[in-house]
Amino acid sequence: MNPNEERLRQLLVRGLAGDAPAYHAFLQDLSAHLRAFLRRRLTRLPDEVEDLVQETLLAVHNQRHTYDAGQPLTAWVQAIAKYKLVDLLRRRATRDVLTDPLDDDFDLASPSDTEAAEARRDLGKLLAQLPDRQRLPIVHMKLEGLSVAEAARLTGMSESAVKVGVHRGLKALAALIRGNA
Repeated sequence: MNPNEERLRQLLVRGLAGDAPAYHAFLQDLSAHLRAFLRRRLTRLPDEVEDLVQETLLAVHNQRHTYDAGQPLTAWVQAIAKYKLVDLLRRRATRDVLTDPLDDDFDLASPSDTEAAEARRDLGKLLAQLPDRQRLPIVHMKLEGLSVAEAARLTGMSESAVKVGVHRGLKALAALIRGNA
């Protein structure tokens, strides 16, 4: 386990057990990690970073009773941070403000470049097995972040066909991953 994650996890667990100084240290340390995580994703909205850090810390505090000490802390915190980020983006109705996809691993336990390259290669191989009517909508919408209308324009498909293509393509990918194809 990543030493930073383990330290944060221990501080949170002690804080949940009533150790106020440990909980304060947890929030201080976590805020620094959240700030870096959100700053990388909001390069075009730097003024929003601090507000989002505070919103996320408040949500972590309010939901602290839901943390399962047997599970990775980063996954739990990252989920909360992602929801807050998505809420911000919805409120602002702004596109293309992220420099990194939302699904990147949290800074505390980020995978190596080799693992990321292998994952991209594996995903490429799986996508190559899909027909264009499924593959292209997934690539445009899920990987490139385009809207349904933009994907429809690029593929020459109707918006309904794009939605169906994504749905069926994701189902097909799941089957390929399970080895049922």
